[in-house]
Amino acid sequence: MSHKNPPIAEWRMLIDGELVPSSSGAVFENINPATDEVIGVTADGTREDFLRAIESSRRAFDTTSWSTDRAFRAKCIRQLQTALQRHAEEIRPLLSAEVGTPIWLTRDTLFDVPVARLSHYADLAENYQFDDELEDVDFRGVVSKRRIRYEPMGVVAGIIPWNGPWGSGLSKVGPALASGSVIILKPSPDAPWMGTIVGKLIAEETDIPAGVVNVVTAKDNYAGEVLTSDPRVDMVAFTGSAPNGSRVAEVGAKTLKRMLLELGGKSAWVVLESADVTEQAALAAKTICANAGQGCVARSRLLLPRARYEEGIAAAKAAMDAITVGDPQNPNNFMGPLNSKHHRERVLGYIERAKGDGNRLVRGGKIPEGLEVGCFIEPTLFADVKPDDTIAQEEIFGPVLAVIPYDSEEEALEIANNSIYGLSAQVAAATNEEAYEFAKKIRTGTVSINNGTWMAMDVPFGGFKQSGIGRQYGRQGFEEYLEIKVLGMPSGEKSGTLAWGEVEASDKVGKAA
Repeated sequence: MSHKNPPIAEWRMLIDGELVPSSSGAVFENINPATDEVIGVTADGTREDFLRAIESSRRAFDTTSWSTDRAFRAKCIRQLQTALQRHAEEIRPLLSAEVGTPIWLTRDTLFDVPVARLSHYADLAENYQFDDELEDVDFRGVVSKRRIRYEPMGVVAGIIPWNGPWGSGLSKVGPALASGSVIILKPSPDAPWMGTIVGKLIAEETDIPAGVVNVVTAKDNYAGEVLTSDPRVDMVAFTGSAPNGSRVAEVGAKTLKRMLLELGGKSAWVVLESADVTEQAALAAKTICANAGQGCVARSRLLLPRARYEEGIAAAKAAMDAITVGDPQNPNNFMGPLNSKHHRERVLGYIERAKGDGNRLVRGGKIPEGLEVGCFIEPTLFADVKPDDTIAQEEIFGPVLAVIPYDSEEEALEIANNSIYGLSAQVAAATNEEAYEFAKKIRTGTVSINNGTWMAMDVPFGGFKQSGIGRQYGRQGFEEYLEIKVLGMPSGEKSGTLAWGEVEASDKVGKAA
């Protein structure tokens, strides 16, 4: 059976080292959100397919040398990186076509950067200290040597969202493989080709053994729940919304799996009165439109001092007016479509709710003229938003910026922390020191100060509160994929302290007397 997909866009799944169709033979369509056109199909996996993948992964981890051969793991990760770089110019337009990602972002955080990071994981496979010594300890007359071993977690289920599939997917594949674990990838049905392309390249251009990576695709988002419930899966690494993360944790709790959950955000961009309000408001407005606002760290709340409030709103509006919206494969367009019709209706619903709440619509809020085909929406700016309003509290995941005034820095801090989320934030002030003192008080996992960046491979990325559990990247992120084993053994020395046997003998003598 064949399908007319673009050459690199594999429609089959990778199970036990082979590219295979669904056991039912079914496929589902992949829709371009910029054109509403079918760009190809993907295998619609069944429960039986997921179970086959779990069995294959379990066998690969339990019965092969993958978990212990560090040099081989590093070699395989580098092979995958090389294959992805070799096919980058084929993959780039497919990423734009299935997600709606602007082509310029594929040369940045949405493809090139996550592929480049694979070399970091290859280095970890070779150089991480998986074995460490503790100081000797004297316990009841026996001096013991102690060692800590960091061992691979086992079978990992990597569940990937649609908005940044390559970043999210490779941030799970890389550390899982480097640790000696094996992984089952379950891509989103709204962006399935990240997983299937990885499966194709693994099968055809790497030495990664059968079962070390399995890829199962399915039209039903909940088909993958077998991964979170099956006791043979040791860990779930999930990126997605907080409600879906809660569901993953609930199902996985029955078998007490390790959970790594990178969830949503409602991040604040706080402009202190000493900052350049015009510059910061314009930058905030432009940033929310990157990838059409479909990013977990999007700073969707702009906090402005009331004394310079209208000045900031005018700057934000002017910046949004200049945003070019259209075909995401045209490098002259800054913003493409939302990912699906369903998601666009969801975002439009939030806009209508904001109007009903009395928020002032400054610009946008509808489908752009001339872009009725596809899933486009205008960059949208709301002013006079109250801290507890819906668009200030719920993750919209669209190009919608809510501007909130404040009268004092104390009030600004209270507003910034008034959220169930705590993923990221941005603070601007006249000096780094002033912004830093404010940033220390924000309850989020990351904070950018005066347009500085925190994102790099050494950063443990994650959030407070309902923005997730655990960390990605950095040493801490890699160690999420490791179990800790402590071993103690006698050194052959005695300290002279009364030992267990001597205590028992002494007690007996005392009782006999």
